[in-house]
Amino acid sequence: MLIEIRKAEFLNKGAELMLQAVLKRTREEYPDVSFAMEASLTAAPYIQRARLGLLQKVSLWYCGVQWGRLAALVPAKIRRMYGVVLDKDIDVVFDTAGFNYGDQWGAGYTLELANSSKRWKKNGTKIILLPQAFGPFTSKRIRKAINIAADQADLIFARDRISYGYLIGAVGIRESIKMAPDFTNLIEGILPEYFDKRNNRFCIIPNYRMIDKTSAEQSQAYLPFMIKCAQYLADQEAGPFILIHEGLNDLMLAKEISSAAGGLPIIKEGDPLRIKGILGACEGVLSSRFHGLVSALSQGVPALGTGWSHKYQMLFESYNFAEGMMNVSLSQEEIKQRLSLVIHEGSKQKIREVVEAGSRVQKQLSKQMWEEIFRKLNSTTRENNKG
Repeated sequence: MLIEIRKAEFLNKGAELMLQAVLKRTREEYPDVSFAMEASLTAAPYIQRARLGLLQKVSLWYCGVQWGRLAALVPAKIRRMYGVVLDKDIDVVFDTAGFNYGDQWGAGYTLELANSSKRWKKNGTKIILLPQAFGPFTSKRIRKAINIAADQADLIFARDRISYGYLIGAVGIRESIKMAPDFTNLIEGILPEYFDKRNNRFCIIPNYRMIDKTSAEQSQAYLPFMIKCAQYLADQEAGPFILIHEGLNDLMLAKEISSAAGGLPIIKEGDPLRIKGILGACEGVLSSRFHGLVSALSQGVPALGTGWSHKYQMLFESYNFAEGMMNVSLSQEEIKQRLSLVIHEGSKQKIREVVEAGSRVQKQLSKQMWEEIFRKLNSTTRENNKG
């Protein structure tokens, strides 16, 4: 079986964690499975793909050139020798977009999914959209495109009830559309040897999306809010440090927060499994990155968060800790009250018990999702063998 993993990358550590989670769980079920990914010079360079044993899926178009047609002229024996596969070679597509399809991102992503889905279905490829956020779909072009994609897809998993509502509101209730949580909750983290968990006890994760994907009011309030949080944590000797989840923009924010709070340590870790290990070793977390929150909550770590889409509030709801969602317009006193919940021992322990219970439920739902996916793939294999 050859599976293409779509929309994964190595710059965004949440996206890379999803990639690792897919590889691990699928290889456990199918030891002989092969995986392919399209190249990206920045987000998915060859060396990082090769380290994970991923084959090279040739893009149909790149820089105006039809590379797919050119590659098809090369004999299959030669392509296999160099680990190159074509669209028609793919048996299953796993889409790990996270959050791409809906009005907030414009029509481009959803239109591409619709066109690709029609092509895959002609090839007999199974199409599975792994748990992700969707919508809203108010644009006619985007609604039409998501309907085309839904017509072709074998399974679509919405990550929360709002995403599910947006999706069925656009395409109607379908047996193929289901709900399941973010599936990175099942993968284990690795605590790096260098991490000083005695002094680095409370993790802060900034996110530039809180500036470029929010209203003008929220955008302007975000950095001062994070600085106030960091200063209070430092004053309370909570052991705050800053962890980078993606890119230079997040690092820029981290430097400003660190400087304003008296020089907090900044950790830049390239391995998403180590990032998860670090978060699991913390006593508390304040994250503006979705997968930073998933990694904390799924390990029972009390966490607070800010967010720029509905997926954040829904995540806290799924762990029965709606109070964890923070508004960047909170007053200084309100910030202190909320942070006190996760740094003072009594309230912190109660929150830990709540999120640990939520984590057990979410992990069981993720296991059920994978079982459903494997049933779909196994039934397809049996049908093909009969034919």
